[in-house]
Amino acid sequence: MDIVKTATDWTRAEMLSSAFFILFGLSFLLASLGFWQLGRTDMAKAYIIPLLVAGTLILIIGVGLFFPSLARLTSFPAAYATDAAGFVADEIARADRVLNEYRIAVFRVIPLIIAACALAILYFETPLLRASLITTLAMMAVILVIDTNANARLEGYKAQLALAGKSLPQSM
Repeated sequence: MDIVKTATDWTRAEMLSSAFFILFGLSFLLASLGFWQLGRTDMAKAYIIPLLVAGTLILIIGVGLFFPSLARLTSFPAAYATDAAGFVADEIARADRVLNEYRIAVFRVIPLIIAACALAILYFETPLLRASLITTLAMMAVILVIDTNANARLEGYKAQLALAGKSLPQSM
């Protein structure tokens, strides 16, 4: 099993997820521009700022995940060549840390935010508040979908790391 290739493939898949964040961020920004140019009603005009904010945040998430992953791609072979067992142990520890963050943020907090926004839509009448809640709902749904897929990939990657770690001699 070539663990460097596995790590590289997983990182490239993470970069693809980052690209989807960037794509959705740009989509939100384009939607904001569309509402700004074509919106005639108060409700349509109310979407301009929330979509602009959500698009910017999603774009920041995507770019913030893409470039560190890109930098990590070149460091895998050197780190593995220096200390293979240490590399695998570090990757397993990092995977555990990220999986724990997913368990808390993606699978608990984001669904609560989605539920709260969905309920709040029923009680707020002003266009800006409703547009903000609907945009937050859409943004959280995007994050949930992309991160659910990333979580499944990370669990598979961690399992492959565990198999590779068993076959490597332990470092001192």
